[in-house]
Amino acid sequence: MKFGVNCWVWVSPANLEEVTKLAPKVKAMGFDWIEIPIEGTGDLDYAAAAKIVRDNGLGVSVCAAMGPDRDLIHPDTAIQKNGVEYIRHCIDAVKILGGSHVVGPIYSAVGRVWQQTETERAKDVDTLVSQLKGLAGYAHDKGAVICIEPLNRFETSFINLATQAIEVVDRVDSPACQIMLDTFHMNIEEKSLGNAIRQTGRRLAHFHACENDRGAPGSGNVTWGEVGTALREIGYDGPVVIESFTNKVKSIARAAAIWRPFEPSQDALAQNGLTFLKHLLA
Repeated sequence: MKFGVNCWVWVSPANLEEVTKLAPKVKAMGFDWIEIPIEGTGDLDYAAAAKIVRDNGLGVSVCAAMGPDRDLIHPDTAIQKNGVEYIRHCIDAVKILGGSHVVGPIYSAVGRVWQQTETERAKDVDTLVSQLKGLAGYAHDKGAVICIEPLNRFETSFINLATQAIEVVDRVDSPACQIMLDTFHMNIEEKSLGNAIRQTGRRLAHFHACENDRGAPGSGNVTWGEVGTALREIGYDGPVVIESFTNKVKSIARAAAIWRPFEPSQDALAQNGLTFLKHLLA
């Protein structure tokens, strides 16, 4: 099992200057994985960043940032097309960086919520499955995997539960399209975190370990014992990544509703979370 941290804990966007500083920092903390969000497609020189990641002996994944103009099921087909091109960019980026996983809510813009009838939802699911089949084919050819993440109801009205992600992934039916679960969102939406993990089973390729308030894992009320037991039961051996945000970066703070610090420092959030997760999952 690899333990990682998302650059959003400290910075936004993750440009070359920031990755240059963060890679040795997270390595020194004891992490063996770094997750790099791609907000603007021109933010980072991927080849230069790849050398930094490699020189620090880190695994790497890419986190997709699905904004209003990046939406695979939007009624506007131009926005759908832009969303597809963005995910293809993320797939290319992760391969240049030396990784394979592109993770996130790879279906709709974060923050877009709308009510649907069963018929309307079925149509949107059909559209998503079609889009993901094309993207999974592209990812497979590149040796990459896209990992679909359910979000909580306040950030999307489309995929909130593991069972909803399972429906989509099973219909796509490709080894290059799997699932990522995030305990922050699961803590809001799932009746049982353990059961959600067990249901996902072999489809779980990436995992975000986040506290209920986005503070350090182990400091809040997520049922971590249940999480650890379920991950062991399904034989999960993939990346376990801490994702949080800082209120010092105003754009990301507004998007993720981060209005206050959760720990004495962002370093403490990462370090304390890592110590807890290694104890839980080692």
